[in-house]
Amino acid sequence: MDREVSAPRPVTIDARRNLRVAGYALGGTLFMLGMSFAAVPLYDLFCRVTGYGGTTQVAVKAPDRVTERLFTIRMDANVAPGLGWRFEPEIPTVSVKGGEVRTVSYTIRNVSDRTVTGIASYNVSPDQAGAWFNKIACFCFNEITLQPGESRTEEVVFFVDPEISKEKSLDFIETITLSYTFFPAKNATKPVADATSALPPAR
Repeated sequence: MDREVSAPRPVTIDARRNLRVAGYALGGTLFMLGMSFAAVPLYDLFCRVTGYGGTTQVAVKAPDRVTERLFTIRMDANVAPGLGWRFEPEIPTVSVKGGEVRTVSYTIRNVSDRTVTGIASYNVSPDQAGAWFNKIACFCFNEITLQPGESRTEEVVFFVDPEISKEKSLDFIETITLSYTFFPAKNATKPVADATSALPPAR
């Protein structure tokens, strides 16, 4: 006797809805995973474009005009605890007009008894000034290695975008603080002398 073969059950509306929800959830998970890898460069790009968080802009040349609006630029220099460096600007403040290019030198000295590699991060305040503060040259994010007692001079070349005067909401900005902080470089190459000193003596 032939066995009766039952026809496949039709997919119900609830089943279709559940499959659709599962598909959305999987797609959302994959999207968030991809965004997690892109988050850092996208955030960095966002900060550079908008000046968010006091992130300054990078310029390749000076502007073609200078305005009469005057700004006081305060040079703030800091060193992370334990670095063993002395870091200070040649002048604590400088007055610049919008569009005027200025160069300020900093002296960095290793006052410790060991070779140290440091790297500087920076920002400006108030945060709203970040989108208008342009640096043509800077030592930030460059690893600098100093021997005990060694000192060197680094420069920052900058200007305040003259177009800032068109933003009436920023008329309150008269003083801008450019702040640098030196930290130990995490991936610094260990000096050969230090690397070999940890080896056991030859027998």
